[in-house]
Amino acid sequence: MSDKFDLPHESQLAPQKLDLSTKIQFKCHKGVSCFNACCKRADVTLTPYDVIRMKDHCGMSSGDFLKAHTVPFQMDQQGMPGIKMRTDDEGACLFVTDEGCSIYEDRPTACRYYPLGHMAIKEKDAAEDAAAYFMISEEHCKGHEEEQVMTIAEFRKDQFIVDYDGYNRDWLDIQLKKRSSGAAVGNLPEATLQLFFMASYDMERFRRFVMSDQFRATYDMKDSTYDILEKEDVALMQFGVRFMKQAFFGERTIEEMSNAWEERVENRQEVWDMRREAEIARKQAQDDEMYKSDD
Repeated sequence: MSDKFDLPHESQLAPQKLDLSTKIQFKCHKGVSCFNACCKRADVTLTPYDVIRMKDHCGMSSGDFLKAHTVPFQMDQQGMPGIKMRTDDEGACLFVTDEGCSIYEDRPTACRYYPLGHMAIKEKDAAEDAAAYFMISEEHCKGHEEEQVMTIAEFRKDQFIVDYDGYNRDWLDIQLKKRSSGAAVGNLPEATLQLFFMASYDMERFRRFVMSDQFRATYDMKDSTYDILEKEDVALMQFGVRFMKQAFFGERTIEEMSNAWEERVENRQEVWDMRREAEIARKQAQDDEMYKSDD
């Protein structure tokens, strides 16, 4: 296993917008001549729900799973953190065996979709985004030569993708909304990017954050809600999406304690004032040093 954060093999895509009614000809099985070839050239981006399913299958904490089986990458030019599955030095998925995928029942969304890619597209003035699909055409893949034909809707049902998409949708909506907001959101500070990573992928660390005394003192939630978040990863993941939307876009769906917002703004103002004073002092020291050099 490579200790380097090299990204896996990047597939060449042949984009052509498809919809749920489009019929595709494809079947992957152990008898096809290219069996496992795609897994040996793996470029798999993971969603939060993928991480929950995979780390539970492996009997690992999210932190241990992230360290052993993922590599970080930036999902956009503003540095939004994402993760891909770690591969070996030849680019093969660490879960592939001669018999196929060793975690097949809990394989990631991208693997379930193959040979399809998918994206959310929001047309101008549209109330909601719409799903679009495209075919991934790779020379080595012989699954396209199999006789099985089905619509994309049937394929999604056959691969149990519908549930995965349901869990992934709101999280993906954050990225879509951030892109569409553009300058209104701007470059997010490092602390916000770290929050996104923690709430998206590192469930145990995010749970400790939510269960902390400081969080409880800030947000007005019932004890029964905390009980659920303490025990259920999927519920915590869904709560994390709401929390991120509140942090990123000001969608205040999580009630705060009285005066919590005002106190936080006041505390931040103190921090901003301290940073400004420190910057002024640093600049003054630089100027003094420059004048000394001139002398």
